[in-house]
Amino acid sequence: MTTANKITIARILMVPLFVVELLHYIGTGVELHRWLAIVIFTVTAVGDGVDGYVARRFQQRTEMGALLDPLADKLLLVLGLVVLSLDHGPRLDRIPLWLTGTVLGRDVMLLLLLVLVNYLVGKGTVRPHFTGKVATVLQMICVVWAMLRWNTDWLFFLAVGATAFTAVSGLIYFRDGIRMMRAKPEPRSSA
Repeated sequence: MTTANKITIARILMVPLFVVELLHYIGTGVELHRWLAIVIFTVTAVGDGVDGYVARRFQQRTEMGALLDPLADKLLLVLGLVVLSLDHGPRLDRIPLWLTGTVLGRDVMLLLLLVLVNYLVGKGTVRPHFTGKVATVLQMICVVWAMLRWNTDWLFFLAVGATAFTAVSGLIYFRDGIRMMRAKPEPRSSA
């Protein structure tokens, strides 16, 4: 259990706290819960960079970390986007449903592709792309922007950018998955 993995596990454990605080604010309108949700989300999002830095700097990269780190990101972002894409009246701005749909669609496609690659080829490795990292950052900004109740016009443009980068990253990952399946080694004949 490395320090980087401990940070990642702490991030995963903070996700339900974020959702509970956000839902509590939506239900009651008590501002303290909105601010707690913002703080928890921000700390969890910043923790993504921290655990990555610790893993690289102190040579703490592990298979468990490679699995848990993206899981922590997905849980945080998908739950935040889903909750904030629902209509919460005057309390919170609504993240466009097409952004949430694009994120969910890409993530389901990636999961199915990963299962298929692992089944057909063996262990496949997914390397993060710049477009995926930009998409993640823009998605995080959209969630925080909506919770802070800042200008909705800017939220729309941020959501357009997040959707575009999410879609492009999905296409890149899909292309990479197809390449991995095509590079499948041929079975050796027993002659």
